[in-house]
Amino acid sequence: MRIGLLTTLLVLAGGGLVAQARASGAPPIGAWRVVPELPGMGRPVDTAAVAARRDNDFRQNSTFFYFTELETQDAWIVLTARGPDSVETTLFLPPRNPARERWTGLRLGPDSTAARLSGIPIVLPTDSLEGRLRLVQSRVPGPVYVPLDDATREERRVVDLVFAGRDVRNLRPVADSLRMVKDADELARLRTAIDISVAGHVAAMQGARPGMYEYEIEAVLEAGFRRNGADRVGYPSIVGSGPNSTTLHYDVNRRQTRDGDLVVVDAGAEWGQYTADVTRTFPVNGRFTGRQKAIYDLVLATQRAAFDSVRPGVTLRDLDRIARTYMREHSGTLCGDRTCDTYFIHALGHHLGMDVHDVNVPGRQRLEPGMVFTIEPGIYLPQESLGVRIEDDVLVTAAGAEWLSGKAPRTTDEIERLMRRR
Repeated sequence: MRIGLLTTLLVLAGGGLVAQARASGAPPIGAWRVVPELPGMGRPVDTAAVAARRDNDFRQNSTFFYFTELETQDAWIVLTARGPDSVETTLFLPPRNPARERWTGLRLGPDSTAARLSGIPIVLPTDSLEGRLRLVQSRVPGPVYVPLDDATREERRVVDLVFAGRDVRNLRPVADSLRMVKDADELARLRTAIDISVAGHVAAMQGARPGMYEYEIEAVLEAGFRRNGADRVGYPSIVGSGPNSTTLHYDVNRRQTRDGDLVVVDAGAEWGQYTADVTRTFPVNGRFTGRQKAIYDLVLATQRAAFDSVRPGVTLRDLDRIARTYMREHSGTLCGDRTCDTYFIHALGHHLGMDVHDVNVPGRQRLEPGMVFTIEPGIYLPQESLGVRIEDDVLVTAAGAEWLSGKAPRTTDEIERLMRRR
């Protein structure tokens, strides 16, 4: 590539409520005025307040992080190809502002410290970016590669390039293709994120009791994440009990659990910009019923059939077909007049990395050693308020596959044994 420009991204953070104090006979502490038109919990939106909050939680743009491993804000990187084996890298950072740093904490500035810590020898202030670009474009012919996505579409510098008559091409397909196969550093980060996630799932199983609210189980889960060093959750945690176990992306987490419920917990911790994605289903009282165990065991065997078929060269579509065929052929009358694969209503899995649904480049569908993806079959029976999903993170190896999240109890016996020790 000739020149690549990458920008940072602000991640939205929102939500909030002024709670009412609880007194004798007063409404519950957590009561609010429901707005029926709003989905989820129906809380009214304080539009002025949330507008001021949207720069509070910063998470680096994944493409920028892939090429720098820096989490500094408002940064740019320019890669200039001066020959087939020669690339000049320049990092642009905003000047430091000591007065502002009293509020924000220490920032990286365009100086020798940034060059030493980043390993990028040329570090310049961002106000010199336009001049540097003009100089490079005058000296180095050829296309300009820019990540054209939601993070950059409205960025003035990118818009100027697009309309300047230059040959501007999208960097994302190139960067995404590189990201699909994880190197040793990426795998180490993923393993850490997954091990942290497993610890949180174990804590949730051991802490669950009938009568707890879903958000209380969520609190135990995410406390386990943060206690073990997670940077944040990789996505909103799903804790669905009883009827909510059959809703795939249920994340309201407000229902009170009942004795006999199954609980689907789909949650992953993020560490070092990489995220896990693990789902476990367990009985809130610590004991599976015969019916629950039968459904669970079919989902587990289906997952195992898919895992045993993983090898370089197969596709996720192949594995999906294998899983559905297995479930269909082993359903018997477990799901009534229809085979249980009828109630397996989502895809078997997806790639995993910096993003929970990580990049998946069209035309590169065959699995390769170093790719990481999820295997997550499920059966959802709304008429019985019974849903089961089991999701694990899997690394493709030269010989087949490795369970990355295998430390999380998976069989009904393992889960019941763990929950007896709570």
